This record gives sequence, structure tokens and C-alpha cells, in this order.
Amino acid sequence: MEATLNSIVAAAAPLIIAALGETITEKSGIINLSLEGSLRLSAMTAFVIAFWVGHALVGFAAAALVGAAIAAIIAYSSISLKLNQIAVGFVLTLLAVDLASFLGDSFVGERGPRVPALPIPFLSDIPFVGKVLFDHNLVVYASFVAIGATWWFFYHTRPGLIIQGIGERPEAAFARGINVNKLRFWYTVLGGAMVGIAGASYSLDVKLGWRETLTLNLGWIALALVIFGGWHPLRVALGAYLFGALQVLAFQLQDVFPGVSQILPVAPFPLMILALVVVHSAWFKRLGTRYPKLRNILGSEAPAALGTVFERE
Repeated sequence: MEATLNSIVAAAAPLIIAALGETITEKSGIINLSLEGSLRLSAMTAFVIAFWVGHALVGFAAAALVGAAIAAIIAYSSISLKLNQIAVGFVLTLLAVDLASFLGDSFVGERGPRVPALPIPFLSDIPFVGKVLFDHNLVVYASFVAIGATWWFFYHTRPGLIIQGIGERPEAAFARGINVNKLRFWYTVLGGAMVGIAGASYSLDVKLGWRETLTLNLGWIALALVIFGGWHPLRVALGAYLFGALQVLAFQLQDVFPGVSQILPVAPFPLMILALVVVHSAWFKRLGTRYPKLRNILGSEAPAALGTVFERE
């Protein structure tokens, strides 16, 4: 049991980082639909740079820059050029996927550096909990920090209130002297950098090496998890752990139940649809009304100004 839970936590870590990065972006009012391509290109870049330099950390830095650059293009095209965010995201996805395939072709099958294991002294020796939570590497620990920091930022800081304001009512935020478009741009870049780090995690940690199908469909899953989680960091992370559990179970059951192992990896999609039906039901909303402290956790509405262009009048 300990080993299985340990594997689930490790498998979910990159997806958590990517989904939380997109959550930050969408909370500000921008949709970054390039996650599939961004993950692929950043994973390739991270492996190639780490292979050349011989150090995984440099690969992560390069991947973060790639993710941030793609996100910056989306933010600039939306804010300055007034282009459709969804269309630009799809185009960048196709471009990034093809670039990753072309530029990384000669590195398929190569062996590069990996993120070293880093058990936390004393904590990793705690029965059961130590093996599950504290016997990992920096990628997994970063996912823990990302969950807590994002949740605290959104709901317990003034900048967190501001980012929600520019995503919900940008006109009101602007009236209070907030530079809406500037903040949207930088939060989109920040979210893109987190997606890049997640991409590096796949080629330098989860699935060592580079191949074209390394992150296949994981970008779309990260986008789905943002919706599944109702733009709330804790629920987004829970969805990622659910997906990680299904991945681990599929791997463990593939020899015993081949048919089941093929179904489990795609199970998050119908589960997400079911979850959306539940959270939009009348009784679920009444539950949030009855217990106000649970509203942030139970809320599932997209930011009101998501995908819209804010123009100063």
C-alpha cells in the first residue's frame, strides 16, 4: 500500500504543477490552450539542454523559459493584438508539437541526467506517512509547495484578491487603479513557466528520456483538471491525484486485467463530466449556501471575464 501511494503522489506531481499554472492563468482572465504543445516542447527542450550540459536543473530552467515564452505570445496576442485566445492557443499547440518532434528527433533513445531522489531526513522514517509523502525528489516537493502556496495566494493575500478581481470584473478592478492588462500578462507568463517546469519533469523524472509521445494528451488532461477542480487549487490537485491513481492502477493491472488497464487512463474524462453535473446541481449549490466556509471549496464557476479582452475606455 505504501509503495502504491508513493507512486501515485509521484505520478501526479508534474500534472499538479501544470494544472495549477493554468489555474493561475485562467484566474486572471486568460485562457492558455497551448498546454499540450507547451508540455511537449518544454519536455524536449529540458532533455536536450540537460543532455548537453549534464545537469537536470539547467534543463528545468530552459523548459520554464519555453513555457513562459509560449504563454507570453498568447498574452500579447490577446491583450495587444486583440486576437482570439482559443484560436491562438490551438495554433501554438500545433506549432510546438511539430517543433518538438522535428528538433528532438535525433535525441530519441538517448540517456540523460535525471532528478535525484531526496528523502527528507527523519520525516521519511515516519511509519507509512514518511514513505508516502517524504521519500521523493524535488519535483514532488515542489508540487506540495505549489498546492499550498497557490491556495494561500488566492484566498489569503491581497494580490490573490486582485487576480480574482481582474478575472471576474476587470472594469471594477481598473476603476480601483489596477493595471489589469499588465497583471494578466505576467500571471499568464507565470502560469506558462509552471507548465514548462511540468514538461521538464516528464523527460527528466517521470519518464526519463525524450520521445514524441512522452506527454501525449497530458496537456489536455491538465486543462480538463482545471475545469474539474472548479478553478480551486485543492480540487485541481485532488483531480490530479485521481488521475495519478488511475495511471498507477492501469500499470499494475495490465497483466491481470488487460481490458481494464486500457479503460482506466481515460476514466478522468467521464468522471470530470459527472463531477461538473454534480457541482452544478441545485442541492450542491444549496450545500454551499448552508455552509458558507465551504463555498471556496465547492465553487465551480469559471471566472466571469475568462477569455475576454479588456479595453480601457
